[in-house]
Amino acid sequence: MPDHVDLTSAASWRELHATREDWSNADPAVLEWMLVSSHLIRAFEEKVLELAGQGLVHGPAHSAIGQEGGAVGSAALMRTTDQVNGSHRAHHQFLAKAIRHVTPDGLSTDTGFSGAIQHLAQKSLAEILGLAQGFCKGRGGSMHLRWSEAGNLGTNAIVGGGVPLAAGAAWAHKRAGQGDVAFSYFGDGAVNIGSVLETMNLAAAWKLPLCFFIENNRYAVSTHVEEVTAEPRLAARGQAFAIPSWKVDGMDPLAVYLATQEAMEVMRGGGGPTIIEADVYRFFHQNGPLPGSAFGYRDKAEETEWRARDPLDRLSMEMQQRQLIGSETVEALRQRAQALMDEVAGELMEDNGGKRRIRPSLWPREDFRDHGVRGDLSEFAGVRTAELETFQGAINHNAKFIDVVANVMHRRMEADSRIVVLGEDVHRLRGGTNGATRGLAAAWPDRILGTPISENAFTGLAGGIAMDARYRPVVEFMYPDFIWVAADQLFNQIAKARHMFGGDMDVPLVLRTKVAMGTGYGSQHSMDPAGIFATSPGWRIVAPSTPFDYVGLMNSALLCRDPVIVIEHVDLYNSTGPAPEDDLDYFIPLGRARVVRPGASMTVLTYLGMVQQVVDAAGRLGIDAEVIDLRSLDRAGLDWETIENSVRKTGNVLVVEQGALGTSYGGMIAAEIQNRCFDWLDQPVQRVHGGEASPSISKVLEAAACTRPADIEHGLRRVMAEQGRPLS
Repeated sequence: MPDHVDLTSAASWRELHATREDWSNADPAVLEWMLVSSHLIRAFEEKVLELAGQGLVHGPAHSAIGQEGGAVGSAALMRTTDQVNGSHRAHHQFLAKAIRHVTPDGLSTDTGFSGAIQHLAQKSLAEILGLAQGFCKGRGGSMHLRWSEAGNLGTNAIVGGGVPLAAGAAWAHKRAGQGDVAFSYFGDGAVNIGSVLETMNLAAAWKLPLCFFIENNRYAVSTHVEEVTAEPRLAARGQAFAIPSWKVDGMDPLAVYLATQEAMEVMRGGGGPTIIEADVYRFFHQNGPLPGSAFGYRDKAEETEWRARDPLDRLSMEMQQRQLIGSETVEALRQRAQALMDEVAGELMEDNGGKRRIRPSLWPREDFRDHGVRGDLSEFAGVRTAELETFQGAINHNAKFIDVVANVMHRRMEADSRIVVLGEDVHRLRGGTNGATRGLAAAWPDRILGTPISENAFTGLAGGIAMDARYRPVVEFMYPDFIWVAADQLFNQIAKARHMFGGDMDVPLVLRTKVAMGTGYGSQHSMDPAGIFATSPGWRIVAPSTPFDYVGLMNSALLCRDPVIVIEHVDLYNSTGPAPEDDLDYFIPLGRARVVRPGASMTVLTYLGMVQQVVDAAGRLGIDAEVIDLRSLDRAGLDWETIENSVRKTGNVLVVEQGALGTSYGGMIAAEIQNRCFDWLDQPVQRVHGGEASPSISKVLEAAACTRPADIEHGLRRVMAEQGRPLS
């Protein structure tokens, strides 16, 4: 028979209960703050449900009535400089953190509410109603609440989607060394989501001061936690990642407070992340003013049992037992909170023919629709720009492309201590898998972060770092196909953040990746990501085709306050070309294309590894083609002045790209040229691209799937033939 040895986790997992002694010794000021905050939050949520029932809330109204204990119990210990985020059900957490921010000296049960409290309530309600004076100018609504000054990073409609972003904030706090922490609130449904588990592992490995605060209200919409989770004691997740964890009764605000106090000691002391699981209960359905029993997935007896444990009643009862307040004080407090919300809502409403409506003057203007999708690039005012043709410094005409990639990053990290690089193997192999980070780890070991293979987590973490604004992350994806693994963070979070939260926040993140067609790595390592990123408003895209351009475009990417993807190509890494000998500080403006080869018979638009191939093919065929290296590929970055000037001259356009038809970039630009330049075109825009399927492993099939020199020549011939000038 084999011997068995029981193993234990490296981290503690405890259930914490507040004792009678704890209640007797609790600071009256803390209890008072939690009680008043809870009543303010309850009155706010009740008003939201009232307005939702009247059809005045456009979109969902995810109330957390019944769950206030977890929010106030944890927020009572927070500094303004601590930060929180949450999921779609987060009014209570947003308000608790914001109340803590505006009432640093506490709250009283005996006095009215300050102007700061009234202002907070009005801006929060206005946001939920979609009005211009809301915290996100009406764009966020109920599920996207952000107030950075108060430490609210932004709530999230993607279940679990905000957790990696909170890890980025926690990384920034650790780096800054001020002892601040981050809390990410989420529910039982999010516990089983990959990004959450990935982030737990990453936060534990890097010892980030992040609390994973689980509100276990037992239902993900209508599905009970025990239907979908084998271990419904959700704090058990900490055992797998060596994260100390607490399980508490979330209907007991003091128990939450005490668990948070212990977790704060761990995090502020450098012990890494923590987990708090608070057992709570939402008194209403997932969305709207009806109870869950109205939909048949839970019964009234269960709801009655949980309502009897209302955290507001628990607080007031315990305070009355200590003779800190009387029942009349509690009733007066509730009435004042309700009156405040009546007043706040009244300022946003008006009577219209006997029916209540939102004041029309409070809606955002329609011309605000696209404002803030991306920044205005004002950060580039006064920078020194350069092009190869006018460059005044010494040039090395045989510089190796990959060496320039590493050299410019070395220069920027030397000049800007905010830059950090993260990705798989970036700290090993003498510069990652291709040498792009050569020498960086030796020079700045604490700023070159080798990550686990968990793109969703480390991409979101980088997004959180960028939104924190104290540091500038550069993420490397070993292959661009991995964007699908991290798609939520790239497209739902990072790309949308500026616009979604009102249009005035920066997201200075650079994503580097390489097109690897022709290397035999098959369908899942060979894509060109330009077409995908071009369809995602918020991202800027640059694609350098020469070492000289790489320097200027990477400098611009790192200066830009928007997220920028820098697309490279393996075919270019070992190529040589002109690059500065020692001047690595110039910029090539985003949105400026380059005429590589002047001509009059047609305009060829291309980028990356296709640029030189098109030039070579036009030369072989003796065609007077004007070849334009687009360089900036996003919608806002297309250089229409250069493109349109060329089309006016040539009347014929060919778009050349290497990648597959399914994720093609050329379709977008071809359609736009047809719209903009129709009267100047002598024929429809022609295109050269790869096959429908992604490249596969077979050398023959891979070659057939990608654009080859023969395909480029065929495209050039086709354009000439359509002009009535076929080549012999």
